[in-house]
Amino acid sequence: MKAESKADLYRRLPSVDELSHRPAVAGLMSQDGEAAVIDAARAVLASVREEIAAGRLNEKSIDLALSGLEGAVERQLRQSLSFSLRTLINATGVILHTNLGRAPLAAAVIAHIAETGTAYSNLEFDIGTGERGRRDVHVDRLFRKLLESEAENFGAISTIVVNNNAAAVLLALNTLAEGGEVIVSRGELVEIGGSFRIPDVMTKSNAVLREVGTTNRTRMADYERAISEKTRLLLRVHRSNFQITGFTEQPATAALVALAQDRKIPLMEDLGSGALLDLRSLGVNGEPGVLDSLRAGVDVVTYSGDKLLGGPQAGMLSGRSDLIARMRSNSLFRALRVDKLTYAALEATLLSYVKGNHDAIPILRMMRLSMEAVGKRAEAVAAKIHSARLALEIVDGESVIGGGAAPSAVLPTRLIAATVEGMSADELAARLRANDPPIIVRVEEGRVLLDLRTVFLEQDAIVERALDLAAA
Repeated sequence: MKAESKADLYRRLPSVDELSHRPAVAGLMSQDGEAAVIDAARAVLASVREEIAAGRLNEKSIDLALSGLEGAVERQLRQSLSFSLRTLINATGVILHTNLGRAPLAAAVIAHIAETGTAYSNLEFDIGTGERGRRDVHVDRLFRKLLESEAENFGAISTIVVNNNAAAVLLALNTLAEGGEVIVSRGELVEIGGSFRIPDVMTKSNAVLREVGTTNRTRMADYERAISEKTRLLLRVHRSNFQITGFTEQPATAALVALAQDRKIPLMEDLGSGALLDLRSLGVNGEPGVLDSLRAGVDVVTYSGDKLLGGPQAGMLSGRSDLIARMRSNSLFRALRVDKLTYAALEATLLSYVKGNHDAIPILRMMRLSMEAVGKRAEAVAAKIHSARLALEIVDGESVIGGGAAPSAVLPTRLIAATVEGMSADELAARLRANDPPIIVRVEEGRVLLDLRTVFLEQDAIVERALDLAAA
């Protein structure tokens, strides 16, 4: 019998219309819609044609492919209609992993989002008066509780919220320095993730950058000489994602505050990470918090919500009420404001701070874990893995905060170091990423390293099963 040609094989394929009307496929339409099912059928047939064209399907294997078309359509449909944004397990030990969504939210936060997001709310409604209200009052009252009592010499403190810290810096610069000069040290002209640079943000704000000092040394005299009738703002930018060491000099915050007050020029500090908890209690030094700046007399502080604060993505501006009021009336504020879900998440996060319940905030709980506690969990996980090919060792290591915060700070931890006979570390890491849910690890010196500091306790069993399966 003459072998079938590729043209013969193509002719044996059903049309999209014929395939979509087969009972097993047509039954999917009532649940997922006709358009989605037809798209899936079209994709499956196109894939089969590619297999024929490449010579991977022939007259011996075509029958098997044709018999599985209905199942292939359903698999393609499920894949096309599944969520792209999905949960995974962070076993890297990087607490604020920017690529993995930074700070995970507390259970109370999710509950408050669900409660307010699935119903109407008083987002901009004053229940007492029956009149229109302001959305920022829901968190401003909590920031006042947290900040005013600790910065008694500062006076009234207000806080407004925009969609991220870059937006907060943009709003502040545009409000306080549009058309004028902003003095900033050359050593603080940082670039944050995604190639966003402080000079670029300043240009967009219509303020003029006035650089002073050098990359490694800036003195008070540099600021004093640069002040002129064009000066509108002194700006300090926290170097949150790198360090300058060696022959360096930087004026103390108190000295800049004194200069700003003497010349009657506002002083703003872009903290970026925005810790509300004193990190020195966790053994992390050199990372200034919001209260440190306000106590020192800085007029406006900008910081993020999803970094060391442990809440949702947002940008906060806290400081002198008169300056914050000017920013609130800037038309940019409406363009940059956040929605009800962000306010709900931020309000619930701040309530944990007000109550002193810091362990309710996942990233703070992770940072407070001792090396011994992480080590015990690692030993328990390793003890439950039975694959003969998988070699596990519990070793000392370091967790990092990440997210552009405390670049030199590390937390001592215990790691699971895994190797598989006949398999590279990169292949093992790829198999763990292919798990459901994916597990993201570190690869160093030919070993896969898992740090359970950033793995939730209820996920340990998933890690155990995934390691056994990956080594099979």
